[in-house]
Amino acid sequence: MDCERAPLIEGKLLAVDGSSPPPAPWKNPLKNNQATKRRHPLRGFLKAILTISPLLLVTGYAFFQPKLPFRHPVQPPDPPQPVRYPGEHISWTPCGTIDNRALECANLTVPVDQFDTNSSVEASSHDDDDDTDNDNHHKHHQPGDTFTIPLLRLRSANATPSTRNLLLNPGGPGGSGAAFLYQRGAQLATLVGDGFHLLSFDPRGVNGSTPLATCYRSEEDRRALSSRARTARRPVEDSGELWAWTGSFVRACDDVMGGAGAGAHVNTPQTAADMNSILDAVGQRALYYWGFSYGTILGQTYATLFPDRAERVIIDGVANQFDWYESRLDAEMIADTDRVLEGFVDECVRAGEERCALAAMATSKEELLDLLLERVARLRDDPVGVYVNETQWGVLDYWTLWYNGVFPALYKPAVWGELADRLAALFRGNATAAWLAYGTKPAWDSLGDAFKFISINDGVSGPDKWPMDRLELLDYLLPFFNQSLFGEAQLDYYFSKQAWTIPHAHSYVPRRRVRTAHPLLILSTTYDPVCPLVSAKGAADVFERSRLVEVKGYGHCTLAVPSRCVARHVRDFLYDGKLPDDGHVRCEPDANPAFAKPEEADALLEAQSLSEEDRRVWKAQQELARDITWLGPWRGAW
Repeated sequence: MDCERAPLIEGKLLAVDGSSPPPAPWKNPLKNNQATKRRHPLRGFLKAILTISPLLLVTGYAFFQPKLPFRHPVQPPDPPQPVRYPGEHISWTPCGTIDNRALECANLTVPVDQFDTNSSVEASSHDDDDDTDNDNHHKHHQPGDTFTIPLLRLRSANATPSTRNLLLNPGGPGGSGAAFLYQRGAQLATLVGDGFHLLSFDPRGVNGSTPLATCYRSEEDRRALSSRARTARRPVEDSGELWAWTGSFVRACDDVMGGAGAGAHVNTPQTAADMNSILDAVGQRALYYWGFSYGTILGQTYATLFPDRAERVIIDGVANQFDWYESRLDAEMIADTDRVLEGFVDECVRAGEERCALAAMATSKEELLDLLLERVARLRDDPVGVYVNETQWGVLDYWTLWYNGVFPALYKPAVWGELADRLAALFRGNATAAWLAYGTKPAWDSLGDAFKFISINDGVSGPDKWPMDRLELLDYLLPFFNQSLFGEAQLDYYFSKQAWTIPHAHSYVPRRRVRTAHPLLILSTTYDPVCPLVSAKGAADVFERSRLVEVKGYGHCTLAVPSRCVARHVRDFLYDGKLPDDGHVRCEPDANPAFAKPEEADALLEAQSLSEEDRRVWKAQQELARDITWLGPWRGAW
């Protein structure tokens, strides 16, 4: 795609049977499974910096990350008794309501190795009647021969014995499905409608599952031992220290998680097989699924391994599974990252200073982009001190602003106005708003190390696949990092990937042609900062008869751009299996989310003649598009 483009948006409104027996157990499909570099056109000074300064960035598939650890909601002193529904093989405990819908919780035990035909362990459920105290959440569970998977289900308001379960995955890897559903189940239920239960889960190794994928015995150890990685931000100067630290870090990951045991089996093919165990437990053979971001890797993996059960699979914000599993580098991931930054600047100038405070500081998008990059780059050598009061003070540095502030905002154009306000104040000499928004985030990741376990276990990892010393690895990585203004932060991840000692424990190989029980529905924005449209097109080529629906706009996954057109395609697909006639269709957004004020969207809603259902969908999409709490900072998974 050409960086010079016509504007996408003009800134205005654009015209199970209850008696059925358990499903037959699935067979191991792995035995027969088969499976231009772009120079960034922007500023030379940052390119020069990157030539001598790579740094650390966790891969961009993270999407919905809760701010705090989440488990099943804490039960009252006398909790309701577990219930079991006809046709299901799992007990559920009522655990609250969301928007007048019943919420229920369960735990499912699955074997460490789902593909071991000699294993005597079978998936089973047990009542969630103990160990619910949040104080116990971070206790280390010694890896054994099973994982326990927490399930959270939001029941349909009109449930019948034949109501199907729609499985959800929010992304990551490492995102909590339980937190995702608990936080935004009301809006998702509105989009999907009353015909489905929404069922989400914490994948093996993630959040409330046990054993938790971690490289530390306790959070106290994490705070003490991860400090070196958190402060290794000077690219070449700190790479020696980070390299040495990483060697010990990966040994700890191996020791804590049992090496070839549980630790090696925290991977996507195993999670795909776990989804079959979930389906079997609820008495449902066919997979109905909506996966976002990394959840598209999980969805593609499932559809390849179990095509006969892939009945309604939606992948939204698509990642390239061939890069994920077979390449050293996730080369395609950052193809459009800088284009979204350019979109932020372009839309700001179009919106004018009344809507975008930065617009008053330049006369063109080129001038504004130069100003933005130059002012942010100053913070590398000259961070800004901020004092609010005796309990709130600190430093706003380059890393904090760029990766905790600017980068996450690329995911959601609806928050671009807030970002512009904070940047404009900073450039005028007041860093307080930016520091309060971006500089007070936790210094460590409270969700554990599942991101690294899953992504590195999935891909090409270990010294035998990366036979390089530190300087050779830097020489190999620098050209890749230089492809994006945000590429510098990936060093920590790739150092870990090179040094990883946990053995590769899956044999999954992506296939170039897959025919599923029903074609896939593939969703994408035009410009996604971490899952570019080209990856969605690639998936459409792999999965026969699939259809690609693109919503015109910027942002990560289609939930970033409210569009009733997309919502209609989702419902038509889920309920009737209906797909667009054309292989690639484009949806208009209902309104431009960039630099729009919430009250303006409400006014547009009132000005239209919409059905009550369309109004509910509109409002749900607006709420999802504005929700910045779903975004985690662009940081190392230390």
